[in-house]
Amino acid sequence: MSPTFLIVGATGNTGAGVTKTLAKELSSSPRFAQHRVIALTRHAESSTAKELASKQHVEVVEQDWTEITTKWLQDHEVERIFIASHNGPTQFSDESLFLTHALESGCVEYVVRISTTAGNIGPATKVAYARTHWAIETMLESPEFGSLGWTSLRPNVFPNSSAWVGDWYRDYKKTGKQGTLKMGIDKDAPLAPIDPVEVGIIAAKLLAQEDISRYNRQKYVLVGPENVTGKGVVELVEKFVGEKVENVSYRDTSFADSLKAKGGNRNLIDNTVTAFISAFDGSQSVEGSPTSPELLELYQLQHGAYAAWQKELEDIQG
Repeated sequence: MSPTFLIVGATGNTGAGVTKTLAKELSSSPRFAQHRVIALTRHAESSTAKELASKQHVEVVEQDWTEITTKWLQDHEVERIFIASHNGPTQFSDESLFLTHALESGCVEYVVRISTTAGNIGPATKVAYARTHWAIETMLESPEFGSLGWTSLRPNVFPNSSAWVGDWYRDYKKTGKQGTLKMGIDKDAPLAPIDPVEVGIIAAKLLAQEDISRYNRQKYVLVGPENVTGKGVVELVEKFVGEKVENVSYRDTSFADSLKAKGGNRNLIDNTVTAFISAFDGSQSVEGSPTSPELLELYQLQHGAYAAWQKELEDIQG
């Protein structure tokens, strides 16, 4: 068995970008050319999983990461790990136990993990999963975890989380009638959503570093390369429909109502909405929360949110 890079969530938003980029990086690396990449997924027959399995170095494995043990990591000779955890109620217990197994294994030397928007992280934030990320990072900073290398990436909101242009346009194409265009962003305040694929690319470049000392035990900010506004999104949509969008709901958090209707914890849901509200003042913009310069030395971000939304609209338009 060969030494291994383990990608947790390989078919997810960021994980696919990690896996594809890492496969390329290893091929040109004197140290890691013989390493393999285990790409974890819950559905090995999915199209994304099959695409990843075709890449050099990559082996797709069906495995629930929350059930991975110290012995599993040792048996698979795991040296470096990427993890993008879920953000459900058991996130802290699941991820902290996983990282404890990594520490205990003696074979894992470095972990790159996905955190959340920097402005939301802290011990007193109302956003439940942001408190969890703070707790995980604080745990990793403790002396007990001194032998485990790690980097925590704090990406801004993803484009598909801040403007629901695709849903609106699909309904319009189907019915010929305009609904309300809902956006979890302000009309005028700038926001810089980041492409999750590019987050994955940066994570892969960190994992492929032969010397991680510069990046070890660091927390880095990642925001997109351009600002967007709610007004700008409306203008983009209007180019596709050829008419004025009649009803727009800026700063929209109505998604919380549907979550409550499914029986979720109402208090937690209301508090989670504050993750969106924190972006309404422009603080999560290119200027307000710039990307850490160390990461831009590894990779220059290229994909702004407007381009992502335009592609989505073009795909729907056919």
